[in-house]
Amino acid sequence: MINLETVKILRSLRLPGMARELESQLEDPQRYRGLSFEDRLALLADAENGSRRKNTVKRRIADARFSEPTASIEAIEYHEDRELDKGLITKLATCSYIRENHHVVLKGATGAGKSYIANALGAAACRKLYKVRYVRLPDLLNEFAVAKALNTQNKVKTAYAKFDLLIIDEWLLRPLPESEAYDLLEIIEACSKKGALILCTQYDTDDWYFRIDCDRAEDDDSAVAEGILDRIIHNKYVIEVKGRISMRKRHAFAESEESGVADNG
Repeated sequence: MINLETVKILRSLRLPGMARELESQLEDPQRYRGLSFEDRLALLADAENGSRRKNTVKRRIADARFSEPTASIEAIEYHEDRELDKGLITKLATCSYIRENHHVVLKGATGAGKSYIANALGAAACRKLYKVRYVRLPDLLNEFAVAKALNTQNKVKTAYAKFDLLIIDEWLLRPLPESEAYDLLEIIEACSKKGALILCTQYDTDDWYFRIDCDRAEDDDSAVAEGILDRIIHNKYVIEVKGRISMRKRHAFAESEESGVADNG
């Protein structure tokens, strides 16, 4: 009876992991009979720590706003025609690039699967308790434009600066005029100081310069474009995502094949 009261107290103290572990010990006393008090207490503490970590990871993934929240490193498809560098992706999954303040560029055609890989790397970072945010570049620029109109752009910059990893999809999908280019510089400056960026793009880094501050004459230099590139290209990993067909078509074909087998069965 006393032990059941202890379980209730643990739950009231918001220690559900310890409560579940104590219940387990009470249900199977024989299993724990040979353990010392310190060993059993250590099991309770480990259970609570594991429970809290699991909940933190769930919150990190929810807060990241991934476009594909179930993406995982383990589920990345290494088809021969994609020519993915599995060694590099495995290395990036350790998140050492975040600690080293390096960036990742995922380059490939529409439907190549760039976003999935970016989401998978983001999820790996969440599991290591990093703060992550996924956002499309058009949405990011719109958010900053609205903030400027409300004179709250500093609040937005401060919020983005708190992320350890910022994933920007549809990077430079369209050329940016000077005003948007400067807004982007402000955000990149805030985010690149302490953490890392993952950029999903269809364009080689050599093409970025003329897609930033695009209103200028072709022969003119752009301090804004140079500022953005300087913060990214010198400390980057590049993953080129190839493929004869898009991943959407590949999956649609696989599903139709499975459906046909099921119908024939």
